[in-house]
Amino acid sequence: MAALEAAGGGSGSEAGPLPGRCAFFVQRKRRFCKMIPAPGRRFCGEHGQQEVPHPGVRGGIGSCPVSPDPYSEIQQERRITVYEDQLQKHLKKCNSREKPKPVSVNSALESEYELQHTLNMSFATYVLQKQKHLKPLLKRSAFVLLSHQALQEALNDPKNGDSAFKHLKQQASILGNMEKLHLLGPGRCFVEFGAGRGKLSHWVDTALQDVENIQFLLVERATTRFKVDGKHKKRDSIFERLQVDIQHLCLNKVPILEKKKLPVVGIGKHLCGAATDLALRCLVESYATCCNEENEEPAPKRTKNKAEGASNSSNGDDNERNKEDFKPVAGIVIALCCHHKCDWTHYVGREFFRSAGLGPVEFHYFQRMSSWATCGMRGTITKASTNEESEDHTNNTEDHDQTYSKTEAGSDALQGLLTVEERKQIGSLCKLVIDHGRIRYLQHRGYKAALQYYTDSSVSLENVLLTAVPETTS
Repeated sequence: MAALEAAGGGSGSEAGPLPGRCAFFVQRKRRFCKMIPAPGRRFCGEHGQQEVPHPGVRGGIGSCPVSPDPYSEIQQERRITVYEDQLQKHLKKCNSREKPKPVSVNSALESEYELQHTLNMSFATYVLQKQKHLKPLLKRSAFVLLSHQALQEALNDPKNGDSAFKHLKQQASILGNMEKLHLLGPGRCFVEFGAGRGKLSHWVDTALQDVENIQFLLVERATTRFKVDGKHKKRDSIFERLQVDIQHLCLNKVPILEKKKLPVVGIGKHLCGAATDLALRCLVESYATCCNEENEEPAPKRTKNKAEGASNSSNGDDNERNKEDFKPVAGIVIALCCHHKCDWTHYVGREFFRSAGLGPVEFHYFQRMSSWATCGMRGTITKASTNEESEDHTNNTEDHDQTYSKTEAGSDALQGLLTVEERKQIGSLCKLVIDHGRIRYLQHRGYKAALQYYTDSSVSLENVLLTAVPETTS
């Protein structure tokens, strides 16, 4: 029983360790360890710290200091042990060590503290007054309900259920808007942000089945089952996936875009909250700026020969014209979603907010009250059917609506002070203010941007589409 005392154990079902086995008594399993110790040792490598090394024997074994709670009873069998003379070498490669955090290349430079305030009536009144001041500056979204022939067969297929039909109608309208903006053409790379299973890219590929020199980049931070990807292997289109958070994505470093300097079209279906702002900054600041810097060339040298000079001048004009025609970002088409998940740190419209005398505190409440836009639909919202379409990363929009109708709208102290219709109007205006800041951001960077309702509210409560194309200089 000496081994029991050495290990701090008590009386168990075994009188002692098995011959040639470790003498450590495992309290959780109520038995001795069955590991085989090294010759001349009583304890195995995991429990070697129980034994004091003899002179001339290698140093003792201890627990790794960076492993999670190595001395807790729960972790007793999972802790990391290492020889004392090897500790420093182990710490350099230990999986439990603190790893450097990736740089957020698409976040704003400045950071703000997280705000935790209670939404009370006095502040709500103040925000509502601010809304009335902003209302004349805001342009209401137009109704542009379009479709595309690439989805007609699927839309007429009776095998598709209601949920799949709603997704198809949204995708058809997004493609119709892309066609209206002349974005469905050759020589382009379509980057789908928050791609999920990549259904939007799939339909863009179907619409461009006779077009050459196109490629697709599907950006998704979550792991997902790639059921749709198999359909692309039979086509000549180039599809590539990136599992990365949008805030860490630098498009000009993606090999497929370094190889082919193709204009990019950013697309997305229900890109939640701050993901939209990160995607806009990724396209407009990170990628477009880097491409413009790479395309800058020194002016052609002057020549003495008049004929050669005229020829060189003509070539120079052609080069300048080609540089002007090349637009790193050919267009942006993103279906907006979940404004209550926006974040002031990532928000691209902060300049617009500040110009209106607003700041992070006001944005916090605009963000929260944006969920009121759907609070009037609580009684009619039903849970989405569990078909393969609902497996998308973004999920069914109705799921989003139901979630924050029950949380944000139901938890606020103002719920009983305003009617459902008043809350819906306030929430819709909050969403419009946040989206207008995004429009201003794109306009200040040389884009013709607009907001439009791309589908009916009976199809999706999140039915606003943000579009942007470069302003023409001619």
